[in-house]
Amino acid sequence: MTAPDTVPEGDKVLVVGPSWVGDMVMAQALYKLLRLRNPGIEIHVVAPSWSLPVLQRMPEVARGIELAVGHGELALGRRRALARVLRGQGYTRAIVLPRSLKAALVPWLARIPRRTGFRGEWRYGVLNDVRRLDERLDQTVKRFVALGQERDEPYPKSLPAQLRPRLVADADNLARLRAEHGLPAASPLVALMPGAEYGPAKRWPAAHYGELAAALARHGVEVVLLGSAKERAIGEEVAAVARDARVHNLCGATTLVDVVDLAAAAEAAVSNDSGLLHLAAAAGTPVVAVYGSSSPDFTPPLTERAAILTLELSCSPCFARECPLGHLRCLKELSPKTVLAALDALRAHRRVGAGGVS
Repeated sequence: MTAPDTVPEGDKVLVVGPSWVGDMVMAQALYKLLRLRNPGIEIHVVAPSWSLPVLQRMPEVARGIELAVGHGELALGRRRALARVLRGQGYTRAIVLPRSLKAALVPWLARIPRRTGFRGEWRYGVLNDVRRLDERLDQTVKRFVALGQERDEPYPKSLPAQLRPRLVADADNLARLRAEHGLPAASPLVALMPGAEYGPAKRWPAAHYGELAAALARHGVEVVLLGSAKERAIGEEVAAVARDARVHNLCGATTLVDVVDLAAAAEAAVSNDSGLLHLAAAAGTPVVAVYGSSSPDFTPPLTERAAILTLELSCSPCFARECPLGHLRCLKELSPKTVLAALDALRAHRRVGAGGVS
């Protein structure tokens, strides 16, 4: 991917970012592309408040700008007020990642001259560089990257290694977290992410996570369960099955950037297809990715150090929030023993790569 001659030296870009955690992490591939083509570019990202600390872990982003609206909320007055603030700040173009009309309103109201995005929800006029969503863009990250390319460029067939998301870890914050939650630095650490905000059809059973956590704890591993406050009960269920003091339920007790630092320190992580899967992969952590109703073809972890587990039943992927057939076989029949074997292989490979003994 070479830089086209049309990229202006003083490029200042406003990106309207996505609302989902995983998508926000994957959007870093776009920022990397923009910086690769023009090292002097200034990238600002309009984003929900929860993602601003994550953007601070992306060296390519100069500024995160809060859009204080709820998911799916129009809030026209707040969008207009933000646009007034941004108007006149010298943006040369805007890239709108969500496909909704409301997502495109701020760049339009801010009178940014070039406004790029995919077709969707009657956005003609609001966007003036409208792209067709080609079926060859079969992954979310490819769609983001394509919006950073010129209209006549070929679409990316795969994501180049230099565009993979990589979040910066904070050693001081990690030390604080270890002290606060009783995680000895001398013990190996494994992160488990048992939740998935999208719905139950993405969640490997909590009882399976509990068996996995117990097996790890028996071998002296400190296990951290990571997730949101909404997933606290899932973490409690996992910990109740494991019944070991080495299993720490930190769901709801950490921020997203805390998850970055804990994941970066872990030998490996196990996660459902959720935002935290992509957060862990971007932290440089080897990941075991468990897929049920969704597909690794569409949202794979963007790292070479991944073990992808899916049973590929005839009824999956269905992309449903809850199993439409009521049995959830795609996840229930994936055994803890299988996941543990994949996890052990990743951990051994990391230790060998670091000069240790497997």
